[in-house]
Amino acid sequence: MNECTLRAAGLNKSYGTNHVLRDLDVVLEPGKIYGLIGRNGAGKTTLLGCLTGQNTFQSGEVTCGGEKVWENRRALERICFSRELPETVMGSRNSQKIGHYLNAAMVFFPNWDQKYAEALLKEFNLDPKKKIYALSRGQRSMVTILIALASKAPVTILDEPVSGLDVVMRERFYQLLLEEFSRSERTFVVSTHIIEEAAAVFEEVLFLDRGQIIEHAPVDELVDQFRYVSGLAEEVDRACTGLTVLSTQDMGRRRTAAVRGGEKALAELSSYDVDVAPLNLQNVFVALCGQEHPQA
Repeated sequence: MNECTLRAAGLNKSYGTNHVLRDLDVVLEPGKIYGLIGRNGAGKTTLLGCLTGQNTFQSGEVTCGGEKVWENRRALERICFSRELPETVMGSRNSQKIGHYLNAAMVFFPNWDQKYAEALLKEFNLDPKKKIYALSRGQRSMVTILIALASKAPVTILDEPVSGLDVVMRERFYQLLLEEFSRSERTFVVSTHIIEEAAAVFEEVLFLDRGQIIEHAPVDELVDQFRYVSGLAEEVDRACTGLTVLSTQDMGRRRTAAVRGGEKALAELSSYDVDVAPLNLQNVFVALCGQEHPQA
């Protein structure tokens, strides 16, 4: 087994009566960029915390390279979990300096690249003497990105890394991520709400819904299973026979349906008097996770 395969099996996590993760299984193989997508409250940050030894869980197992992650320094040194630095700590302003976090990372991560960290400090125009509470949200995001990239950890996980960045810096982050991936082929997991913007970066995507991974597939293969079908309602209904209809929207006599099916069934849509259009990754996510009960 590869020493950097990250695996969760039968993971259950509850907060009181709130069952956040339910018998969750996932395998993250080395050398890929994964996107983790879910609605607010779906349990993304909880899952990432469990995968990286920062959250306890009631049952199940998390391993990295076959070794349990929880309280295992050898396994944890292979993993970097980077999320937004807190502006306050225990009700008080976070007066730690940027340099403090970088020094701590240098001690913890055995592959830490100080030269790269210094280059990113310069690019992001960050002063290591600046205190965290004095930073803008965008600057705090830059610090977390810097730590993630410079950690050189074989498994690097970023939780909403671009949430505080403007569109120019978001684009630069994706460039830096791809550059580092091409150099190192590290495993990256990126949790984000800005789906379509990041879709081109992801090799595989995971959809988390109601405490379980409901989809885990290469992005192109997943998206290619979905279509919008529109036309007169009765013709759309005939065309969609045998397909999974995930949602419909009517406007007068016309209907638009979001459907899922195999290559052959989707190809047969062309024989009907309907318009057929592709879905992007964000559309697919909404179709799968934005409806209470898909129609059979």
